[in-house]
Amino acid sequence: MTSFTESASGRITTQILDNGMAVLVQPMPWLRTAAFTLSLRAGVEDEPLEKSGLASMVCEMVQRGAGHHSSRDLVAAQDNLGMDRNSGASTATVSFGAAMPAESFDQALRLYADIVRRPHLPADQLGDARLMMMQELRAIEDEPTQRVMRRVRELHYGPRLGRGNQGTMDSLAALSSLDVQEFYRDHYHAGGSILTVAGRVDAKAVIEQIGEAFGDWKSNAVEAPPEPEGVATYEHLPADSSQTHIAFAFPNIPYGHPDYFAMRAGIGILSDGMSSRLFDRVREKRGLCYTVSASCHSLKNAGGVFGYAGTTPQRAQETLDVTLQEIQNLADDLEQSELDRWKVRIESSLIMEQESSSSRAGSLASDYFQLGRAMPTEELSRIIESLTLEQVRDYWRTHRPGQYRIVTLGPQPLTVPMETSATSR
Repeated sequence: MTSFTESASGRITTQILDNGMAVLVQPMPWLRTAAFTLSLRAGVEDEPLEKSGLASMVCEMVQRGAGHHSSRDLVAAQDNLGMDRNSGASTATVSFGAAMPAESFDQALRLYADIVRRPHLPADQLGDARLMMMQELRAIEDEPTQRVMRRVRELHYGPRLGRGNQGTMDSLAALSSLDVQEFYRDHYHAGGSILTVAGRVDAKAVIEQIGEAFGDWKSNAVEAPPEPEGVATYEHLPADSSQTHIAFAFPNIPYGHPDYFAMRAGIGILSDGMSSRLFDRVREKRGLCYTVSASCHSLKNAGGVFGYAGTTPQRAQETLDVTLQEIQNLADDLEQSELDRWKVRIESSLIMEQESSSSRAGSLASDYFQLGRAMPTEELSRIIESLTLEQVRDYWRTHRPGQYRIVTLGPQPLTVPMETSATSR
């Protein structure tokens, strides 16, 4: 099945291979680069609970030699092709992405076909991969901001959807080469996979190349995502510190919901940029904290707003109170100038995306996973431009935030809203 979406920035071609892989290609002939994002349904939610970190471990291990390349040869080949690459496991997927000079695209694509289809998974390198992941985990545990944000995500989505991709020290220590091989066998396949390409490419030629590289890859069934299991609660992490770190979250709609952009505009007014309400009213005018922010997060079937504030123990309670008050009262005094500023920021980011093949490839992959289709930049621009202040106000008046999950780290616990204090710990 092949479909086309017309766009002033280039026609987007969508084709579903016989094995279920979704291929999306958007030529951007004004660029000198090409980029791809390959997403497989092999994320954190597919790990057994007792084997936390396995998805990230497999992501690391498949890149330690593949096809006729040793681990060292693979790195050299990527560097020789001028590839700027990234990879990582998220809740639902594991993704591999790279940008490169356009003339290197075909070789780069075949290299990554080897990586995901014919990895060596060398047992003698498992220890090195484990040590690397443990060092990353220690860095997170030593950084209070990441520690509270990681914990509030666990409370928000529950133990399966909310846990981080790094695992725990105990789970990482227990992972075996057999675990890696079994997870790879069960979850690395074409079923539910998405391969997006953007940049200086010819769509027809790229689809042929992808067909040759991935067309005969096996395909397994993909399970529906689990439901979130988060609950409203307050948790304090005692720490002998001169700072208090506050993380909070509350449920919200996912990307793809009809009201998503009315909701997103409200969060933008609260926290996008130095003229946003949280920055101006909590940090600048009151001087309560050194940083404060809020942002949207979306899974396939759930969403949330996550926020953070860093302050002193003496000002922590007032920081929490004022921050939540600003969120709760958002709809009461919205101004057109605030919405207009947010629209300008979004339009600016869309313009900059047209200068980056990797950003566009990533957006296409995200759109297809969440929406089941590509969203042209012009369509998104029209949605943003047509959004009215009344739509934003109506959404936030009828969907007032609640059911907060709050985590604090510092010398003293705080007093939280009544709806969460009953389950505080």
